Amino acid sequence: MTARFVVLVSGRGSNLDALQRACEDGRVPARVVRVVSNDPGAPALARSRERGIDAVAVPHRSCRDRDEFDARIAETVRAAEPDWVLLAGFMRVLGPRFLTAFPGRILNIHPSLLPSFPGLHTHRRALAAGVRFHGCTVHLVDATLDGGPIVAQAVVPVLAGDDEDRLAARVLEQEHLLYPRVARWAAEGRIRIEGGRVHVEGEGAAPPPAARYP
Repeated sequence: MTARFVVLVSGRGSNLDALQRACEDGRVPARVVRVVSNDPGAPALARSRERGIDAVAVPHRSCRDRDEFDARIAETVRAAEPDWVLLAGFMRVLGPRFLTAFPGRILNIHPSLLPSFPGLHTHRRALAAGVRFHGCTVHLVDATLDGGPIVAQAVVPVLAGDDEDRLAARVLEQEHLLYPRVARWAAEGRIRIEGGRVHVEGEGAAPPPAARYP
């Protein structure tokens, strides 16, 4: 059975591209059935339409408040009948009305090793803190900012001479590997929450994928 994904984006959608390629080449037994953005000008919408994917804008600025936005975007997503909702660079905080519509079925990728550096400017903050390792996290979404049970992480070292752009580029490479991997687990029905922690059937205690540098 092929799972149905709806992907939420706000910008260029490079993680969406990685997910779509993984679906097209059979690495993920799923299909992106709809792409939704809060920004009508998001490049990801145009690229999705070129691929023949239904792409819809729900402009947050056209809504009276967050509750109305949540209701409109929830209805837009629900109409596509998704098995999973994947956030891929979606820059709006989703409220209870949306979260309760898809309980336990929303994934997000964040460019840090959560719980460190939630929110924005993660690479800049990691460099300022002097951490030796950085990376990205895929987690289930709850009502807290970049919270929710962690599903998987990918780690990169912080190298001498790194600036924000160099570090961001290396982390993004790992995002494009990690998110399709977790999407496959979701599509195969292998993600379980037990005691507030995520367990992936068949993965055991395998370490997270990590980039290696000399």
